[in-house]
Amino acid sequence: MIQLSLAAINEIKRLKSKQQPNIFFRLQIKTGGCSGLFYDIAFDEIVKVEDQVFDLNMIQVIIDNQTLNYIKGLKLDYSEDLMGGGFRFYNPLAISTCSCGNSFSIIQ
Repeated sequence: MIQLSLAAINEIKRLKSKQQPNIFFRLQIKTGGCSGLFYDIAFDEIVKVEDQVFDLNMIQVIIDNQTLNYIKGLKLDYSEDLMGGGFRFYNPLAISTCSCGNSFSIIQ
């Protein structure tokens, strides 16, 4: 399972308020990036057969079954710095990460 920090919850809610009312927050892992895999977050209206929906602090999060294998114990945070704001991923399964913080690799 994943955890959302209070800052991430607030940012997701803020972003969601600008979307259609019945929309889900999707977290997905895709192939690519500097380290082989990268995190992809988006809003989605469709729940697919291979998806699971989790209610995390009143935010419905869609995660497909394949992605679940890569994010056990993931903590999603949000922070702002001089360069702007962004989501931060803390994944205990990652053995290396790119300096961008979105790309990672795991032991297969």
